[in-house]
Amino acid sequence: MVSIFTYRDERKLFAVIGAIIAAALVALVQLEFARQGRTSPLSNAITSTYAYLEFAFGATVSGAREAVSYVIALPQLENQNAQLRAENARLQTQDAALQETLARVPSQEAVENAAALYPTGIPALVIGFDPENKSQVVTVNKGTRSGVSLDDGVVNADGVVGRVIEADALSSKILLITDYTSNLPAILQNGRWWGIATGTLTRVNLHYVSQDAHLHVGDAVVTGEGRSFHAGLLIGRIASVTPMPAGALDQQAIVEPAVAFGRLSHVVILPK
Repeated sequence: MVSIFTYRDERKLFAVIGAIIAAALVALVQLEFARQGRTSPLSNAITSTYAYLEFAFGATVSGAREAVSYVIALPQLENQNAQLRAENARLQTQDAALQETLARVPSQEAVENAAALYPTGIPALVIGFDPENKSQVVTVNKGTRSGVSLDDGVVNADGVVGRVIEADALSSKILLITDYTSNLPAILQNGRWWGIATGTLTRVNLHYVSQDAHLHVGDAVVTGEGRSFHAGLLIGRIASVTPMPAGALDQQAIVEPAVAFGRLSHVVILPK
């Protein structure tokens, strides 16, 4: 009976002999390519494999270094991002403020023009209005301390705004000429015909004008001498003439106000 250890020793011997033969063949191939002055495929393969391994190792090390650097720099990056966000918010706020300043330029010019037209007037800023539009009343930031009193006329650079119906120390309420309860003595500038200007919520109705007057679209309508205004201040221009039934004793017309009430921001109060 042959021991199992004998077979194992034989296999080891065969393996060693095979390795020696393979090494010898490789050496012979290398010597042959060397004599011919060429690089053997085996050398190319070994060189390429080494290059790939070196590249992979380098990339791994570089990636690890970058990852470590990123982790180290992360708090600083977050701080910089926070600073950039704060700066962006500041610039946006500054831009909004500049836009608002530019938007106010036309209003400021209108105030200066009105002040030049009415040097004894009291400039005021509109600070409130009826959000439900139930009444055509606005609040301004000047009151009795500034010399405002009841029934003072109110204008701007475009024309007649209304009159003071309430005044306290620091503010006043202005009834606009478009309110239903507003009534002003008015004159058709072309021909000097008298009438009464009453608010219609959005425009003004000129009525009680003599049948002898010739009303035309575009004709100017101004104030007559009264409690709140001197004569000659522009109320607006005729937008349409109202047809009247035969035998009517007067004429009526719809007047487009000279003042754009939808963007009213500054006024001048005219003390009596």
